[in-house]
Amino acid sequence: MIKVLVVEDSSAVLDFLVHVLGSDPDLKVVGTARDGMEALDAVRRYRPDVITMDIHMPKMDGLEATRRIMETTPTPIVIVSASRDAREQATSFKALEAGALTVLATPMGIGHPHHASTAKELVQAVKLMSEIKLVRRWPRGQHGTRALMPEATDLSAPSRIRVAAIGASTGGPPAIQAVLGRLPKDFPIPMLIVQHMTASFTEGFVDWLRPTIKLPIQIARHNELIRPGHVYVAPDGFQMKVSHGDAIVLTSDPPESGSRPSASCLFRSVAEVYGGEAVAGLLSGMGRDGAQALRLLREKGAITFAQDEASSVVHGMPGEAIRLQAAMHVLPLDKIADMFMAVTTRRP
Repeated sequence: MIKVLVVEDSSAVLDFLVHVLGSDPDLKVVGTARDGMEALDAVRRYRPDVITMDIHMPKMDGLEATRRIMETTPTPIVIVSASRDAREQATSFKALEAGALTVLATPMGIGHPHHASTAKELVQAVKLMSEIKLVRRWPRGQHGTRALMPEATDLSAPSRIRVAAIGASTGGPPAIQAVLGRLPKDFPIPMLIVQHMTASFTEGFVDWLRPTIKLPIQIARHNELIRPGHVYVAPDGFQMKVSHGDAIVLTSDPPESGSRPSASCLFRSVAEVYGGEAVAGLLSGMGRDGAQALRLLREKGAITFAQDEASSVVHGMPGEAIRLQAAMHVLPLDKIADMFMAVTTRRP
């Protein structure tokens, strides 16, 4: 039985979430809280396996409550937000910086055509996040894994890199922020990103990233030409590919590994169009999406990498890439931007 603490200031939404979570036989709601102060007390009292956390609350908001919990009693936290406004959603992503694992939309109400699917998404997320027993920020400075980073003089690397691609899932948003935030404004190639995310939150994710990085960033558009030094994030509900001629292609192809957008779909497309003239890798994430396709990229001669276990919130996707020998380089998070600069500024 998975013990859940529900933190929500609205009585109606609180009762609704307790009903949704309590309807699953594997979940037990052991306590509730109406604000962040109550949440801190409830965590100490009930010792939950996982917490669902609202953001906008009186006395202490969900962002500060998340920070305090992660400092004192690290517990898996799922941010549950009813906001559809991108600027307000950006606040929810700040909780990921503080140590929360993922952001989800509040399920649709009973009677709504999407109630069952959105309720199932919340229940599954709570179950999956509860399995992450040690939730911690990645260490700053020293890491247990040696950074296997290509030097600018590495003759095994292609003489020309034309595009970069990243795939991520759980724990990915702050990892992406950390990588992009270290890239200079004159970064010489386009960056394509697939981040698994609940529907309607991609715009909020981009708005959260925008003030923290030096590169222009946007949600990708169909037939748009990709430009050097620009970041393109795959939109909700579409597979993102690239075509010859450096254009983005958005399709309604089926989900892969349960995801649309999928890192696997993007990586295969990059392999077909750019072959070895690419650098791609997987950051923190649950599951296996992207690993097999990353191996294809490596076989084509591309530079490939995976985030190391010590700096990953969840090592599923990068760990699978390492297991398949798809990653040429296994890197701590704070060295990945250095790797991007090393391989894109080298000369033949």
